[in-house]
Amino acid sequence: MSKSTPVKVAVIYYSATGTIASLAKEIADAARSAGAEVRLRRVQELAPQSAIDSNPAWAANARDTADIPEATPDDIDWADAAILGTPTRYGNVTSQLKQYLDTLGPLWAEGRLADKVYSGFTSSSTLHGGQESTLLALYNSAHHFGGIIVPPGYTDPSKFEDGNPYGTSHVDAQGQKPVDGTALKAARVQAERVVRTTRALKAGLAAE
Repeated sequence: MSKSTPVKVAVIYYSATGTIASLAKEIADAARSAGAEVRLRRVQELAPQSAIDSNPAWAANARDTADIPEATPDDIDWADAAILGTPTRYGNVTSQLKQYLDTLGPLWAEGRLADKVYSGFTSSSTLHGGQESTLLALYNSAHHFGGIIVPPGYTDPSKFEDGNPYGTSHVDAQGQKPVDGTALKAARVQAERVVRTTRALKAGLAAE
């Protein structure tokens, strides 16, 4: 398969106050630049409007991303690779992203989630706030799907600055630290590796 035949990448995320949304957009842009066809999707919000309105950053992010389509199971079915983003909640995946994953049961039962590439990214408010355990928990789903997990690892010199081989991550310090150049570079490295690996896998399968 030539590079002119794009791989299909779904970037599917949940973001409350905007950190994950910023990383998702960077990942989507980098995947497009690497030659992929991309769907950027946000999962359905489950929190009540009163909770959203009580936090100015949460309300602003909801307004700023309202034009991004909500994810459906079709977005995973369509994709060759899914890059999934979630803040950490007690060292785990947010209920919003988990609820979306739980809707994929019919696709799973048909084997339609298998043999796709999966990768993840996250954020936390504090240093050592559960980023690695959140990504490992996310990847549990990919194991059950029969997916192929493609983490960034330490495959680029910049990863020794970012320091998270499991996936792109950022510490936002309770909203005081916007997404910075280190996290954006990590996002690009991860997206490019996912596209490159998925393209190679598709070429190998096509040659069988």
